Amino acid sequence: MTEAIEIRSINSRKDLMAFIKFPWKIYANDPHWVPPLIMDRLKTLDGKKNPFFKHNPAAFFLAYKNGELVGRIAAIINHQHNQYHQDKTGFFGFLEAIKNQAVFETLLNTTQDWLRQRGCDRVLGPTNPSTNDEIGFLVDGFEAPPFFMMPHNPPYYNEMMQALGYEKVKDVYAYYLDKAHLVINKKFQRASAAVLKKFPIKLNPLDLKKLNAQLEIVRNIYNDAWSQNWGFVPLTREEFEFIANDFKKIVDPDMALIAEYKGEPIGFCVFLPNYNEIFMKFRNGKLLPFNWLLFLLNKKKIRGLRGMIFGIKQKYWHLGLASIFYMETIQRGLQKGYEHTELSWILEDNQLINQAIHLIGGQAYKTYRVYGRPL
Repeated sequence: MTEAIEIRSINSRKDLMAFIKFPWKIYANDPHWVPPLIMDRLKTLDGKKNPFFKHNPAAFFLAYKNGELVGRIAAIINHQHNQYHQDKTGFFGFLEAIKNQAVFETLLNTTQDWLRQRGCDRVLGPTNPSTNDEIGFLVDGFEAPPFFMMPHNPPYYNEMMQALGYEKVKDVYAYYLDKAHLVINKKFQRASAAVLKKFPIKLNPLDLKKLNAQLEIVRNIYNDAWSQNWGFVPLTREEFEFIANDFKKIVDPDMALIAEYKGEPIGFCVFLPNYNEIFMKFRNGKLLPFNWLLFLLNKKKIRGLRGMIFGIKQKYWHLGLASIFYMETIQRGLQKGYEHTELSWILEDNQLINQAIHLIGGQAYKTYRVYGRPL
């Protein structure tokens, strides 16, 4: 006999809070889960505040079994993605559910039906909410907590996806590098010195007094540098400004560099402190009133970095700027007292970057998978 799973759409703030707080049930006994800040999730899912949802339709669903909340999911259409890639892809995101195949099946079928009715012919996910945000289900590396702005999930999520006919579309890696295993690679050093000797490249830390102008520079480089990568979706000015409003509060400007060549910005890299070292202590997901003080007291004690975004304009790829960025950020990080870093996420087929990270001692310690199927 098929289990009766009731699906309800989100129609009120109460429903939205139930959607946001549901993961606390899934991860109650998981010591590696880092609770999201509730205020951040509210902001992300607010269609009036988040420009992504102003332009892209989405539906949010809750699953109930015998009156008990047992799962959640979002169905998302990313118009920018479909216009850029000339396809009809729909996405699912924010999927969380108990270990019950009927619950997963009902949630995913509801999403598939919603997307199919709106002209989509395949579904990918998870994207929370887009490929410019958190993506994929963790498939290995469960024994370590996620770094800042990276997802986490139980192993059974992958079992459920495969049982329901979803197949791997793309894997992305997270690399771990600590100072004890850091390799100051002579090849990198020689390459960096040769490039700097031949080309007048300057590396400038982010200037917080000119932040808005510099973030626009970063957006333009990003949209050029990543345009040929799998899953790329151009960031609009409005979307980037939405991200930047929070970014300016958390960035270490010494670890965010912009490269200039003959006065032209040609590349950037951004390493953020691993704030999850603090947030994992906020088990209630609230910053105010008391956790704010804990945050301030511990902010300078963070010892990890996440290398989260990197880009070089395509016409300057031949300069070998990647080696310069890596050597410079490693040296800066060590000088500032950081002891380890995660480089994420890296596409599985980006051989150039994967090999470069291996050369400096990085180890791929987590894999995240994006699943898909035709509709």
